[in-house]
Amino acid sequence: MVRVTNLARTLRTIRDKGIWIYGAAGEAEASLYGTDLSGPLALVLGGEGKGLRRLTREHCDALMAIPLSGSVSSLNVSVAAGICLFEARRQRCG
Repeated sequence: MVRVTNLARTLRTIRDKGIWIYGAAGEAEASLYGTDLSGPLALVLGGEGKGLRRLTREHCDALMAIPLSGSVSSLNVSVAAGICLFEARRQRCG
């Protein structure tokens, strides 16, 4: 986890270093489980309730959603982070 002053500039710097930027967004068409998370990556998660800001979305290489079922309509950002990190780790370890 990193706290920065200018997120857009930081995301550009990260991309310039060859790191893919994936944003978690509930309305994204791509599924977390269908996204290749095996390479160098940065995960961007928005605030609870509001999600990612427009400019932040535009700096992401791809957006992905965590599929939800049943009566669950959204996740706490810490839970979403844990799910995304677990999936990245799963893909890397086979």
